[in-house]
Amino acid sequence: MKIGIIGAGNIGSALAHNLTTIGHQVTIANSRGPETLQDVARETGARAVPATEAAKDADIVIVTIPQKNVPELPADVLSGAAPGAAFVDTGNYYPRERDGRIDALETGTPESVWVQAQLGRPMVKAFNNIVAPHLRELGKPAGTPGRIALPVAGDDSAAKAKVSALIEELGFDVVDAGGLDESWRQQPGSPVYLADLDLEGVRKALAAAGRDRPEQFRATASSPGTFADPA
Repeated sequence: MKIGIIGAGNIGSALAHNLTTIGHQVTIANSRGPETLQDVARETGARAVPATEAAKDADIVIVTIPQKNVPELPADVLSGAAPGAAFVDTGNYYPRERDGRIDALETGTPESVWVQAQLGRPMVKAFNNIVAPHLRELGKPAGTPGRIALPVAGDDSAAKAKVSALIEELGFDVVDAGGLDESWRQQPGSPVYLADLDLEGVRKALAAAGRDRPEQFRATASSPGTFADPA
């Protein structure tokens, strides 16, 4: 498949590396231009392109950038994708460390529902509850005991199936986490977040999630700080 990745941070780079390794055609973009991504391109095997070209003819487009930067993406950034393309949001809201206060998220809108409203495309929530080194290194063949499972939420069943198949290719089991309105169950602070659980563990964790955002994942009057010194 052709896969476009918008964002070349830890998750974007890990996905680019593993997806090219298993034979997909991957383009990768950031906000600063392809000339700043030559090292990433060499390491991952992905082709560096401008952000406005990342989605061109792509079967899957993965948006993996800080929440605060989503509204700054070009209006047509997802244009040109292949018919029936799936659009993935891997993002997490870190108000104290990076993003500052986003009112809609503070008042209960699920993160990917907000991203969907910003980008105007039906999004699938995936890859947000695992750290990049584990995503890159811990995929296992199907049937391996203890294989890590990842939750996938979205309203477009065909898109969700396409993303789920890709996750299986990458070496992880998949748990259908429901519609995008239910994606709060896998947000930061939820029982499934960074837990590296197997299929049954993910199902139980999603069921046990509470709707209220934990205090450490809510903005304060002095937010944002940094990851080393949250505010």
